[in-house]
Amino acid sequence: MSEIIITRAGLSDRIFIRSVSERTWPSTYGHIISQGQIDFMMDWMYSDTSLATQMETGCEFYLASNKKENGELDAVGFCSVSPEKEEGENDIAHKLNKLYVLPKAQGTGAGKALLNKSIEVAKAAGSTSLFLQVNKLNTAYTFYLKKGFIKESEFKFDIGNGFYMDDYVMRLYF
Repeated sequence: MSEIIITRAGLSDRIFIRSVSERTWPSTYGHIISQGQIDFMMDWMYSDTSLATQMETGCEFYLASNKKENGELDAVGFCSVSPEKEEGENDIAHKLNKLYVLPKAQGTGAGKALLNKSIEVAKAAGSTSLFLQVNKLNTAYTFYLKKGFIKESEFKFDIGNGFYMDDYVMRLYF
């Protein structure tokens, strides 16, 4: 197994981030939500403008890359994490907004490395927990349970255009 390297993503990485999303969403969500909702969410979350706004307003993006024998990096996934002030809470939590790994690299440790980076970022900022939303039918739910997250709640988020995200909210306490 090759070494996984995590690096901070910048504005120049938006095309790669969108590309990973376009290559992972059909297999991840194609059996769960309509193509219309996938298209809507891609434009909403992964357009150049949306990604730039996210990066400029506190979301930190990280890339996972396999280090090849010749030393070159082959990017295979990304995550996004941001601080979130929770309503009525004095504690700051971080939210894992996104974590996607190309199908060819799933099972290589890239997802675990990205999750560990998100936890490291949250702890370094003084957060007491990391939370996320995961579609109730997404197999990633099991991945997060194995990593120590607990299911905190279920919620149907109205995202507009008649679409909803039917998710579990999960949290890992530090």
